[in-house]
Amino acid sequence: MDLQGAFAFRSSDSGGGVINDIAYAVGGVDSNGNLSNVVQAYDSATNTWNTTAPMPTARQSLSAGVVNGILYAVGGIGTCGNACNTVEAYDPATDTWTTVAPMPTARRDLAVGVVKGILYAVGGEDDNGSLNTVEAYDPATDSWTTKAPMPSPRYGLAVGVVHDILYAVAGASANGGNIVEAYNPAADTWTTKAPILKGRVYLAAGVINGILYAVGGYYGHFMKSVEAYNPATNVWTPVTSMPSNRAFLGAGIIKHKLYAIGGGGQHVLNTVDAFNPRL
Repeated sequence: MDLQGAFAFRSSDSGGGVINDIAYAVGGVDSNGNLSNVVQAYDSATNTWNTTAPMPTARQSLSAGVVNGILYAVGGIGTCGNACNTVEAYDPATDTWTTVAPMPTARRDLAVGVVKGILYAVGGEDDNGSLNTVEAYDPATDSWTTKAPMPSPRYGLAVGVVHDILYAVAGASANGGNIVEAYNPAADTWTTKAPILKGRVYLAAGVINGILYAVGGYYGHFMKSVEAYNPATNVWTPVTSMPSNRAFLGAGIIKHKLYAIGGGGQHVLNTVDAFNPRL
């Protein structure tokens, strides 16, 4: 892990995504505990952050995904209530936000993955508890479809996509925080995979060269551990830890490096660390 330029606004529990090698950190809570609609963009080429157009709805505990160069901020907690079904789309080419079709199920602490131009909202929590709900958004039709439920209801999970298979990793569950389940959108089916070595919630995930990395999180304490999952062998392996313990962080892949962004530990962080698996 090597340290990168910290972003100016301390943020935890935000969403994010990468478009054209620019990482976007969206919403969350600031160091005063206030809901945020701030959006910041990180350029790894110059190691600098810039503030872009704010998200229309301030919220935390959201997730985000990128489809065809558009970032979609999904769900969370905000002025919409304890759990939001709000979905807003950001176009970096015009620096503008647009409200799109809401999720059928309002929820927070969900995870999002994108497969073949379709955004999948997975799990999370509503006002009644953990969810196994999976709903798919098609930007071409601005519509949602309900898919096969995840076997284990959970929130605070992370999602990574490898070879068009979506992996739902860890999170708070009645069966512990180390569950890993894989979703095949083509078949609309789920299968159970090898559990992560260290259970955790409020982690982040990213995929480089077909390997899924689970980063940080919380399980009785804030964690800095990073684990790598190889779907070809169904094996998890510990790799170099982050410099700092944190959960509620964001992650993005830029030029085969994994960037861990913000989050919370003993306090809200503006730290950015980068991991190069080739070193």
